[in-house]
Amino acid sequence: MTSNAYKQRLWQPDKALRATCQLQAFINTINHRHDLAINNYDQLHRWSLQHTETFWRELWHWADIRGQLGEQGLFEGENPCQARWFNDSHLNFAENLLCPAQLKDKDQLAIIARSESSTSTATSANNDNDITLSYRQLYQQVSQLMQCLQAHAITEGDVIAGILPNGPPAIIAMLATTAIGAIWTSTAPDFGADSIIERFNQTQPKLLFTADLYRYRGKKYNLSEKNRAICSGVSSIKICINTATFIATQVAEAQTPALPPVIDWHKLLRDYSPKTITFKPHAFNTPLYILYTSGTTGQPKCIVHSAGSVLLQHIKEQRLHLNIGCADRVFYYSSCGWMMWNWLVSALASAAPLMLYDGHPLYPDSSVLWQYAQHYRCTLFGCSASYLNLLEKSGVQPQQCSDLSSLQTLCSTGSVLSPEGFDFVYSHIKEDVLLASISGGTDLCSCFVLANPISPIYRGQISCAALAMDVQVFNEEGIGVTGSQGELVCLNRFVGQPLCFWGDDNNIRYSEAYFSHFNNTWCQGDWAMKTAEGGFILLGRSDATLNISGVRIGTAEIYRHVDAMKEVVDSVAVAQQLKNENRLILFVQLQSGITLTDTLQQHIRDTLIKHCSARHSPSVILQVMDIPRTRSGKIAELAVSDTIHNRLVKNTAALANPDVLQLFENRL
Repeated sequence: MTSNAYKQRLWQPDKALRATCQLQAFINTINHRHDLAINNYDQLHRWSLQHTETFWRELWHWADIRGQLGEQGLFEGENPCQARWFNDSHLNFAENLLCPAQLKDKDQLAIIARSESSTSTATSANNDNDITLSYRQLYQQVSQLMQCLQAHAITEGDVIAGILPNGPPAIIAMLATTAIGAIWTSTAPDFGADSIIERFNQTQPKLLFTADLYRYRGKKYNLSEKNRAICSGVSSIKICINTATFIATQVAEAQTPALPPVIDWHKLLRDYSPKTITFKPHAFNTPLYILYTSGTTGQPKCIVHSAGSVLLQHIKEQRLHLNIGCADRVFYYSSCGWMMWNWLVSALASAAPLMLYDGHPLYPDSSVLWQYAQHYRCTLFGCSASYLNLLEKSGVQPQQCSDLSSLQTLCSTGSVLSPEGFDFVYSHIKEDVLLASISGGTDLCSCFVLANPISPIYRGQISCAALAMDVQVFNEEGIGVTGSQGELVCLNRFVGQPLCFWGDDNNIRYSEAYFSHFNNTWCQGDWAMKTAEGGFILLGRSDATLNISGVRIGTAEIYRHVDAMKEVVDSVAVAQQLKNENRLILFVQLQSGITLTDTLQQHIRDTLIKHCSARHSPSVILQVMDIPRTRSGKIAELAVSDTIHNRLVKNTAALANPDVLQLFENRL
């Protein structure tokens, strides 16, 4: 059963929000067009499952998507991997982002960009080096780049790659690519050369966008040698476009890498004049993005998402679930190597200006992102749960260092946000903010579970299943359960289902990844619990759950209580396999100057027994100086488990700090 710790209601929408939010406007439209009397989220969700095709068609028309919606609905195929929506529909993804129906003035702001290198001090909310682009300027630069791509024979179906900081060139490059009907794929500049080569050698990009220098945490990184190694290691790359001269407006000492043939971004914008773009409609299921899984269990999977599914899913989530509109300013801290970047960019389709930030989120100090939010009156602030946990541990109180009166929604993802994390947001960020803990991932480039503006927020719970997605929790027998732990699944075919894995003949890897656990049912690989309130509690990745004495334990349960201790910075729990049983091992990173005494170990055990169970009490507790995490902030339990069992860690390039694994060798 759900613990009382998750029962407290922390936020309730007021009457004004319920009456004016876009979700209510959509409900009003549905009620009018179908003679219904839907008056709450649960009723709308139930209707969206009973009439899923109608839901998506109504959303298309209500959102004024530019394109042609055909007659075909869902094509099931012979196996679940072949499911396709709206096969005879057509649209141009880039057109919907550059020319959204909601846009009333082309000179309206489209992009605000700030980088660590243009931030002189963390307390300077106003920065003259910030870059802004209107929708008109964004359109013009996309037009110029499209002409360049077409001059170099880039056509529909070609793969175009980017290794770029999170700034305007990345968005311009993606929009020019997708406007043509080519496929965009990207990583962040901090990925190692081998990691990037491993990804791009699978997808074979024809053209590469790079930057040769960027800053992170106060340091300059020259990427010239790495870019040369990547172009040498990926034989499909025939052209490189270097955006360094664009970045040079913010960063001094940028140098052009010797990568023949190289097109200079600044020269490109001089050589081509803006023209009216003729947007060619592409099929709904035209490949749009290739995203890469983290690769913690082996070679990264290359997941292909379609133009129509990404657009529909993101509009549903952003406008209906998170109430994003043209009056909003949307920020999500991300790199171009995380799917949340792709998610963020889609807000342009709602005529909502994007706020981009490139750099360390705590440099030069912890107020840098909140000062940025204050100055531009950010309405949606998105970040990882690990960032919020770090703020809490550091004693940072954003409401004390910045004016967040414009903030309406705070999104958290990447890892599980604990009930105490919910408390921190409402106590030290803003008491009346809609806290949207969201979860989905690279697999669908969108969300399975998230929030909505007409339902309450309960402590530690993700509010609801996404509209038109039948999300449940299955026990090991494949039976839906409420109040018990199990696998997060989706029972119906959803629009955001990926087209395929790139290079996966006959969908063998695709089927094994999602449909092998339960027959014909998508299994996400998250260990979760559905609550009586209709929400969801995520408990960690299924492959990282601990089997102790025959009982599966979600690691999030342990981290919630251990990481809340004042002595602890971070922790990772794994099961050590012995001859006759598994035993629970807990590694803890402690605050500077604190050592792991017998007293502290007993305190940890007592806390876990009291708040969880005796099975949650570790057999062994060991101190380490750091905890390995993936580049998106997830704790790398599998890498730690492989290390303590003397198994080869299959892909250390997936980790942000792979050297940390040495701390776990020969400890048991």
